[in-house]
Amino acid sequence: MKQKLVVLTGAGISAESGIRTFRDSDGLWEGYDVTEVASPEGWKRNPGLVLDFYNMRRKQALEALPNAAHTGLAELEQWFDVQIITQNIDDLHERGGSSNIIHLHGEIFKMRSVKSLSPSVEIKGDIRLGDLAEDGGQFRPDIVWFGEAVPMIEKAIAITRKADIFVVIGTSLVVYPAAGLIDIAPFHSPKFVIDKNIPAVKSVSNLVTIEKPATEGVKELAGILRALL
Repeated sequence: MKQKLVVLTGAGISAESGIRTFRDSDGLWEGYDVTEVASPEGWKRNPGLVLDFYNMRRKQALEALPNAAHTGLAELEQWFDVQIITQNIDDLHERGGSSNIIHLHGEIFKMRSVKSLSPSVEIKGDIRLGDLAEDGGQFRPDIVWFGEAVPMIEKAIAITRKADIFVVIGTSLVVYPAAGLIDIAPFHSPKFVIDKNIPAVKSVSNLVTIEKPATEGVKELAGILRALL
């Protein structure tokens, strides 16, 4: 039976595909105040701005290509039972070949009614004001905004509790509840953190840090893990 390899990924893994990280040092995302484009309050104030912002993100995600970190994780499925838990809203893990993916913060290529969490509808083009769901509600991106519940977190917690190996790639571990998953992974399980700037994880047991970009770090990780087989 294959060991269960659970991988939590953040914006750093998509950055090498040209997708800007969500939270820059100036508090802006692509020049936008995140509170204006990624919160229920921002939506209420200016839904057109929010739709325009995510329409641009959708085009950007369509143009991006999976990088060696995405494909490297997919290749690990030959030896491990790999479960990806991603904070990213792009589909680069899917296009990179991974089979099992949980999107904690939603998906840029899905939309839903403002009146309901489900059902979601696939969307590759733009969402415009006046685009209505069957229940009469305005369509909005199927994205978890700041201040909203994270519907997939319980499933992610259950999977993390069963991890034989737990890996964090390209996340600053400051956005909760996702950041708390590393503390839920079994005490005895090996844990790896890959990032250009390793976040504060000194209290984590059985930890190996790889201070490299995601593409280089996943290659090194693969070598370490295969040597353990």
